[in-house]
Amino acid sequence: MAISERKKKILAAVVDEYIRTAEPVGSKVIAQNAGLGCSSATIRNELAELVNMGYLEQPHTSAGRVPTPMGYRMYVNELMEKQKLSLEETEEINRRLNTKLQQLDDAISDIGRLASQLTDYPALALTAQSTVTIKRFDLIYVDANTFIIVVMLSNNSVKNKLVHLPISVDQSMVQKLSTLFNASFTGIDDEQITPLLISSTERAADDTMGIASVIAAFAIEVLTEANTPSAFITGENRLLSQPEYRDPDKAHRLMSYLSGGGHILPAADSLDGSEVRVFIGPENVAEELKDSSVVIATYDAGDNTKGLIGVVGPTRMDYSTVAAKLGFLASQLSKRLGGGESPPEGLHNKLIIKGDDTNERR
Repeated sequence: MAISERKKKILAAVVDEYIRTAEPVGSKVIAQNAGLGCSSATIRNELAELVNMGYLEQPHTSAGRVPTPMGYRMYVNELMEKQKLSLEETEEINRRLNTKLQQLDDAISDIGRLASQLTDYPALALTAQSTVTIKRFDLIYVDANTFIIVVMLSNNSVKNKLVHLPISVDQSMVQKLSTLFNASFTGIDDEQITPLLISSTERAADDTMGIASVIAAFAIEVLTEANTPSAFITGENRLLSQPEYRDPDKAHRLMSYLSGGGHILPAADSLDGSEVRVFIGPENVAEELKDSSVVIATYDAGDNTKGLIGVVGPTRMDYSTVAAKLGFLASQLSKRLGGGESPPEGLHNKLIIKGDDTNERR
């Protein structure tokens, strides 16, 4: 059902007031503050219709109205004013970024901490490189029962493992396996290292002792670790300042979920693009996030690496302010870490309607 312009204005007024006060909004408040030029009776009728349409709900018979996830979605997509940060705010973010990024080893956790401080919500920061593969295998023979696996990855990092065998193996077998692994196991991801590939390598090397399986298992372990995004969640206790989490049990459940590495990001969501994405209430798959919203923004971290910053808060969060701050923070990180350019002054980040219905792991 189409929603009229007057209903849209009333819905926007309800959301704005509810974000500000965290209290159900009545028709008198809308009539006094929204400047709609219509009576309280007319506004009550419109509010009732918005309830019937699913954009608002009435917690109690005599109470005012509060937005539903559907109402927030309409607000985020069409009604809210895109906020532009003040010069003082942008200068403060830049100053704090300059300080935070001086110690690059702690950059990811510092970025999450800064996002949490700027928004006053729990924040997550992660980076993920383009798919890492193995560039080269070196199998170094030590003695009849020992050899070393050395792998060089496509990101130029090197991993190694000392292998002790319960049986004896000659040097020619180790050399043959090194040649076969360089021919068949380089340039592929861990999912392509299949039992069929391993068994065919064993046959080609005349390996009846399972040595190829040991090498392949190490390769899978290294690739899985290299392709798992580094993620940090910080500021979980900031939830306690929100009225929605005054219930200790409710706050504890969500804080425990986040502290324990709970997934807040859509798994199928690539880290490409520069949009600010908003996931409201039931749009989040995790049951612990059904009453919360997640806002995320991506940035270019350089060296074929993408980064992501996100915050978790009540569905009543000030989406416009949070999106503006995360969008600006992401653009400045891209400029500093990835060599990109900040968006022109006054350009607003695009808001995506909804992400995928799965969640990324921490």
